[in-house]
Amino acid sequence: MDVLGAAAQIINGPTEDLLVRLSAATAGLVPHRAIAQLASLCASTPVTTHGEPALAGAITGADLAALLGTVTAGHPWQGVIEIAGSTHPVLAVASDQAPRGSVVVFIRYDETPVDATTLQALWDLLTAHMYQLTLEREPGALAQNRAVAEARADVAAELGEAHAATLATLLGVLRNQRIDDSAARSMTVELALNGLADLRTDAQRDRVPNGEEPAGKAFDRLADSLRALLRHGPVDLELDAPGNDRLMPAGVAHRARVAVRSVVLAMLTQDRVRRIRVGWRWTGTDLQATVRDDGPGRLEDVLDLGQLAERLRLHEDDLDLDAVPGWGLTARITLHAHETMPAMTTSDPLGTLGTRELEVLERIAQGHRNRSIADDLHISESTVKFHVANILTKLAVTSRTQAAALYHATAAV
Repeated sequence: MDVLGAAAQIINGPTEDLLVRLSAATAGLVPHRAIAQLASLCASTPVTTHGEPALAGAITGADLAALLGTVTAGHPWQGVIEIAGSTHPVLAVASDQAPRGSVVVFIRYDETPVDATTLQALWDLLTAHMYQLTLEREPGALAQNRAVAEARADVAAELGEAHAATLATLLGVLRNQRIDDSAARSMTVELALNGLADLRTDAQRDRVPNGEEPAGKAFDRLADSLRALLRHGPVDLELDAPGNDRLMPAGVAHRARVAVRSVVLAMLTQDRVRRIRVGWRWTGTDLQATVRDDGPGRLEDVLDLGQLAERLRLHEDDLDLDAVPGWGLTARITLHAHETMPAMTTSDPLGTLGTRELEVLERIAQGHRNRSIADDLHISESTVKFHVANILTKLAVTSRTQAAALYHATAAV
């Protein structure tokens, strides 16, 4: 395929039909039933699809958001995802030629491996083109569009996680063989009613404009919700309270509770998890939450955490994952109190990277590939890909080569 010629053909036409032209241009290279694009900052049409009507119409942002947060730009991913209750083989291509990235997904007929090098180059060109089109729009309209998209994503995700927590609690009761049928019915009715009441009052209780709450009390509210979630299941909950009652912004506390609950729900989908430990620390400017499990330690088992990572990035917060096969998964969440943070004065371009990210970057600079880095650090290759994506985003570079050059330039100073 002539990448430049194909790109020119795809770009030349109405923007709303771009996906149709992309599907036609790539049909021979990657036969597919449908094609979908997720534009994370578009409020009006965050997901666009084309293809078989029944399949294309069933694709949602929830199906694609995990890929946006997990698939590394420049490294197409081939695998299987769930759409509308059924599994489908897909090829996902991500690009970092826009600030928040973009992903295009080909829903394929089979899982036969394909060389996606040409598709990657083509999608990078199209992403850059679409981003330039957004920059040409009126700045005020663009900012409003982004704000609406971010708010919509937050609300939809939080409601979905609240429903998931309630359903997980109900299933825990129904699966508990130590509870007889009559008691189980009574308990599930009570839990369902409590869940509905919490959904109705959560917005008023959690979203207090410019409010503050003690760190210890904020953590206690998180602990109560997690105990209810795990009470009737086989997983033990260990809690590491912050140890102080320093005041923190209510908005940060709310984001932390939502993020931790999302991680716990993802961990519960794994096999052989018997213990989850949760703790957080409030520094006065940052809230650092840590969630650990004793599960299988495979990042691919909790792909949905890519959704959370993307939502956190929209708020300039961070999710750092370490998956060690046979030992478990560790999620470190850092949330910033932007309204109280002092201006950034550091001249160190690597200052925003975490310890594990620096270890990964050092090995990238030495020319190591993902498999070698995973073996060296005793983590999975999926975890390495996750760190690489975060490193490129934080350093505002578009390739491993640029990240390595920045590392060497900084080390030489």
